Amino acid sequence: MNKIKTFIKNNKAISWVLGFQLFRLILLPFMGLMPQDAYYYLYGQNLSLSYFDHPGMIGYILRVFTDVFGHSIFAIKFADFVVTSLTILSFYKLASYFLSKQKLQRAIVLLASTIFISILSFNSTPDVPLLLFWTLSLICLYKAIFEEKKWFWILGGIAMGLAFDSKYTSLLLQIGLIAFVMFSNKYRKLLLSPWFWLSLIISVAVTFPVWYWNYQNEFASFAFQSSERTSSISEFKISPSNFFGAIGHQMFLLLPVLFLIFITFTYKYVKRALLKFKIPQVKTLFLLAFFIPTFVGFFSLTPIYWVKLNWMMPSYITGIILAGMFINKKLLKIQIIFSIVFHVLVSLQILFYLVPIKSDDTWVGWEELALETEKLQEKYPNTFVFSDDNYKTSACLNFFMDDKVYAQNIIGLHALHFDYLGDDLSTLNTKNALFIDSDKRFKNKDRKGNFHPLLNNHFDKVTELTPIIIKINGKESRKFWVFYCTNYQVKNN
Repeated sequence: MNKIKTFIKNNKAISWVLGFQLFRLILLPFMGLMPQDAYYYLYGQNLSLSYFDHPGMIGYILRVFTDVFGHSIFAIKFADFVVTSLTILSFYKLASYFLSKQKLQRAIVLLASTIFISILSFNSTPDVPLLLFWTLSLICLYKAIFEEKKWFWILGGIAMGLAFDSKYTSLLLQIGLIAFVMFSNKYRKLLLSPWFWLSLIISVAVTFPVWYWNYQNEFASFAFQSSERTSSISEFKISPSNFFGAIGHQMFLLLPVLFLIFITFTYKYVKRALLKFKIPQVKTLFLLAFFIPTFVGFFSLTPIYWVKLNWMMPSYITGIILAGMFINKKLLKIQIIFSIVFHVLVSLQILFYLVPIKSDDTWVGWEELALETEKLQEKYPNTFVFSDDNYKTSACLNFFMDDKVYAQNIIGLHALHFDYLGDDLSTLNTKNALFIDSDKRFKNKDRKGNFHPLLNNHFDKVTELTPIIIKINGKESRKFWVFYCTNYQVKNN
């Protein structure tokens, strides 16, 4: 124990990392359920080879943690925290291959101080396991390539496959690996190595459950993730708001200092490559191969497409190692100051909910909604409950309520993975229902005055009830419209 204390005392960087992680751990019990937490928990409670929106890794992880620690919000958040902590440890190991001790310490503080690590520690998304397996993949590939340890080709293939089983964007791992080998004069010979190709084959083999689920379901997940986005990009409509919104998101996730360092070294290396035809030294090229396709690739789409804030996260792993080569002590101090200020503000919002969030992407009000909905079921017995907002309200109510809650497939609309849970909706025929509709903007306590037109196709009569108003810290913060619907009938719209 004394040796551990001495080690921490002599390594200020480790102290900062432990401080940030302790801060996040202390906040965990105060975090409410996010819709994403509830939805991926639903994955875990309905085990499958894969799922409509994403592969199932995050669902499997939540299933393990809730089986061990019980059905609770804390168990879900703790799963995210533990997996993200493993990502930090893996990053430290990976960065040690490229950086001196001093630069390594700066890099690990850079990583631990970011907002994106806090988001991964608090919120269940496929990015949580993705970043862990992405980092483990890079460790294995480094060992296989630079230390010529052949068995790490196999381990690297497994890790890349597990990353794909977490999220489809991990395909950029294989793209980065091939790009590195092709652009590296020293390692281009690996294209003829059976170990190189074995690694890629294994990475595909490990993804078999995802492919088989898609095969069984007419490739629904692949189509969902690709067709709509490809169509939007092909329209090629310039949108400055998308571009500047992406910049704002990235500055928030990374904090301004780190984001500007990313932009600086990206410009430097791209300029050298395009104007001077200079390829970086081989280890830097390795880091760039897993940074440029993801960071620059997605950023280049922002003027014509709304790129989600988490799509670039995998690039942060090698990006922060590169940033560790450039950042000085003064800039690191500024980064830490920004981080402390942002984390204090975030903690105040979590603890006291100072600023109302005009969105369903919030951690407050869901449990209270479930209690009020159960009261309505007592007043209107033998009713089932459903909602229509893709997954958020339905998933959260499913987490807190004993009775099953349905989504918009009740009225014949596509409902993401709710369509694949195997529910026989005909068993609900002739039953009455409560339809819950969130008022995201919540300006007054009035009734809505109208209802979803498809309700008339499936129910004999629809009556609007008094809205449910949720108070947070004594303030009216959320509002849900409620409709009582009688005599349900399954129909094709």
